[in-house]
Amino acid sequence: MNDRFLKACRREPVDCTPVWFMRQAGRYMQEYQAIRAKHSILEVCKTPELAAQVTLQPIDRFPLDAAIIFADILLPLEAMGLRLEFAEGEGPIIHNPLRDRASVDQLRPVDGDELAYVEEAIRQARRALTGKVPLIGFAGAPFTLASYAIEGGGSRNYIRTKQLMYREPEVWHRLMDKLARVVTGYLRRQIRAGAEAVQLFDSWVGCLSPGDYAEYVLPHVQLIFDGLKREQVPLIHFGTGTGSLLRLMRQAGGDVIGLDWRVHLDDAWQTVGHDVAVQGNLDPVALFASVHEIERRVEDILRRAAGRPGHIFNLGHGILPNTPIDGVAVTAEMVHKLSQR
Repeated sequence: MNDRFLKACRREPVDCTPVWFMRQAGRYMQEYQAIRAKHSILEVCKTPELAAQVTLQPIDRFPLDAAIIFADILLPLEAMGLRLEFAEGEGPIIHNPLRDRASVDQLRPVDGDELAYVEEAIRQARRALTGKVPLIGFAGAPFTLASYAIEGGGSRNYIRTKQLMYREPEVWHRLMDKLARVVTGYLRRQIRAGAEAVQLFDSWVGCLSPGDYAEYVLPHVQLIFDGLKREQVPLIHFGTGTGSLLRLMRQAGGDVIGLDWRVHLDDAWQTVGHDVAVQGNLDPVALFASVHEIERRVEDILRRAAGRPGHIFNLGHGILPNTPIDGVAVTAEMVHKLSQR
């Protein structure tokens, strides 16, 4: 197996820096578009054969060092009783959002059977990978799941989310505890199905101040990482807009801390400490740039990593729709070439 990624997660020496991309399977690939022309996102997620097939598409096309299972962070919310729809051009919509204590109390504390299709997709993807590269599982973090569930979709200011948090902290912590326990079980089942690392996506937590993160989020994320320590696979903790939260995220847990593009990698690594690995942190829009500009930016990130064991090259968030295929290919190739030990 190409185990550069797993070695880097453990801060072991590697022959060159491993690279994978968040949302590496998705809308920018014609192969994915061909499947989506016949099936909705939820159909792909819930059909293990299709989810496994989509997972392997970027591995077949680019020199990547890890695969990540194709799924969606909101799947546990549907299992817990929220009505989820992906509307064309609008993204995810929750038709019965959480707005009060009663709706939070009605959430089902699922044990994972409702999400067994993700486990089966992992098993099928592992078989199809035939040991070529490791497979990553993932889940959304409690704050990000809560923000979708409360707002009913995406948001710019998270007003309803913060209103519940500030006005009814007891209800907020009850919701976060429910989500944390479901996510812990969900990730544990992914690991036991064959995921060789897992990533917790806290995509929207950067909207919080450090004080709010410490009070309203950190204990619930700690519960997840503490609950997964015994599984003995690398645990990745990622968020966007989290430059002011990095020390707290490190405290919350994770063997690898994901960095977005708004921080310098060397400064951020110093902040979280060199006794954890880091992942990142190219701006996803850089993949639209010229080869020369991509090279300049890749070189800068690798220079800041300074060859220290424990760097995994990635974007600062997921690949965007309409990203040029050549931009993805040249970046992956360049990371390996420029980081040869």
